Amino acid sequence: MPVAAIGFVWWLGARPSHSFDAFRTPSTPESKHRLSAVGQWDGEPLVGRLRSVHVAAAFATLDGSLLAARASQHASWVMVALLAATGTVLLLCLVLVTVVPGIDRTDSSPRVDALFRALRTLTCGLTMLVIVHIVISPAPWPRVGALPGYSAIVAWLFVSQTVLVASLAALVIWRRGGGQGRSPLRALGAPVCITIAAELAVAFSAELVYRVADLLDRDGTTADSLETSPSLAYKWAIFGFFLAMVAALLVAGLVTKLTRPGRRRAARAIVAADFPHAPPSAAGRLRRVEQAVARARFTERLEPLAVGYACLAAIGLSTSVLGLLQLLPGDVAQRYVGVPEGMVDFLIGSGSYLIAAVVLGLVIGGIFAYRTAGFRRYVGVLWDLGTFWPRAAHPFAPPCYAERAVPELAKRVCYLVEQGHGVLLAGHSHGSVLLAATVLQLPTRVTDRVALLTYGSPLNRLYSRLFPAYTDDPALREIGERVGWRWLNLWRDTDPIGGWIFAPHRPGEAQRLTGPAAMVDRRLTDPEGVVPAPSDSVPPPILGHWPCESQEAFTEAERDLTARLRRDHPARD
Repeated sequence: MPVAAIGFVWWLGARPSHSFDAFRTPSTPESKHRLSAVGQWDGEPLVGRLRSVHVAAAFATLDGSLLAARASQHASWVMVALLAATGTVLLLCLVLVTVVPGIDRTDSSPRVDALFRALRTLTCGLTMLVIVHIVISPAPWPRVGALPGYSAIVAWLFVSQTVLVASLAALVIWRRGGGQGRSPLRALGAPVCITIAAELAVAFSAELVYRVADLLDRDGTTADSLETSPSLAYKWAIFGFFLAMVAALLVAGLVTKLTRPGRRRAARAIVAADFPHAPPSAAGRLRRVEQAVARARFTERLEPLAVGYACLAAIGLSTSVLGLLQLLPGDVAQRYVGVPEGMVDFLIGSGSYLIAAVVLGLVIGGIFAYRTAGFRRYVGVLWDLGTFWPRAAHPFAPPCYAERAVPELAKRVCYLVEQGHGVLLAGHSHGSVLLAATVLQLPTRVTDRVALLTYGSPLNRLYSRLFPAYTDDPALREIGERVGWRWLNLWRDTDPIGGWIFAPHRPGEAQRLTGPAAMVDRRLTDPEGVVPAPSDSVPPPILGHWPCESQEAFTEAERDLTARLRRDHPARD
């Protein structure tokens, strides 16, 4: 079954993705900013090399587990040779991904690619030899107890995950430097996502193992007294996951309650400025608008909450070290904290059900994503964010759609400009990120005839915080300069995702920004009114993050940008 699982993941990662990866237009870099590299390089060679290393490491880990278990019962020169070969493969995988610069080459190199394929093939052959040797080994297996050495192997795997995520976070914090950072938490998007993913993977593995153990021994009394009890690392993983989730929920609730008065005050001020002459009959509607603005302003609190949860998750992963020392969670809690052992066992059971609830929630969410358009939009936002970055972030990730969308869009824009047309690019939400990457890749002769309209854009509000190396202020200003500052950005206070690019432009607030960047952002009043229009029976809806193509403000922005294009570059004869 482990071999089948590795093979299935390998098959998923190696599925043909030519519809995403094959379309690219080689060109010289037009910008020094990293966002301009999206879609302009061939990630398939790098992804193939990384995939080979991952597959080799997975099979070598399986080989090491089997050999370590068998070595406790039977030792021979063949066993020693296989163990040495397995250790060599694991060490070689580590060296290849950390030391060898050839793995990062974006062009196909027959020798380099052949080396990685050879490593993968030899490891597959080594796994076959290990399985055959385990099967034909004459020494009998113990008929009771767990797989020899399995607990230590699982604990070391979990500990290594903790070391890796901690090293990544330290590296990002060290490399980000000072300068442009407006928040000490900036640039932690990748470490946070990877830490949470590692914790979920460990928690799901622990839940699977415990559920299978319960199924195989239904008449057992307690997990602690069973000789077939799963590894202590799994128990610590469930306990750590439960404590991290409970702590995160408590902190999130506390932050929500503490920040609510400030967010409500700001929302009341915004609504009062937008609707100063609202009739008394619109009091209920005004209250709902205030609630929408207050909820949208909670987005700024999500960053520290996510970082805090990632830290708790990392601590939960690190508790696997206690499993190596054969320490039970109940014993440790009762000895050092004074919490009864029975309570700890109850919490571990609750954590198991919590993990099962998360899995069930993911399944139900997948069903709702297919059947409900509104819920599908929110799932789509997360999917767009995850599949926008190059696939080299992980070889088993879904293909990066930007590697096709951006070059295709750039080619289309170049064609239209060469035909003598001006081009107005309009992008909503994540589409504005695609447009930003596209503009940075266009040559100057093309951008001179391009205008840009963004709305509901997360470029500043989210991307500049999570990925400042790609969407920092210099990159955004270069985009404006490339299009001759023919750029308008529409945003709403009720939008929890999009926001302004350079300046908020709220009524009654002094404007500190000067120059062309100060004219990019246009704030939209949302809703357009709090009382029904003469031709309608209900007031205008609160749109939030929904597109605004049907609004007059959008049409006005289109006219403005079109007029600028015609003024700066009159139509050709």
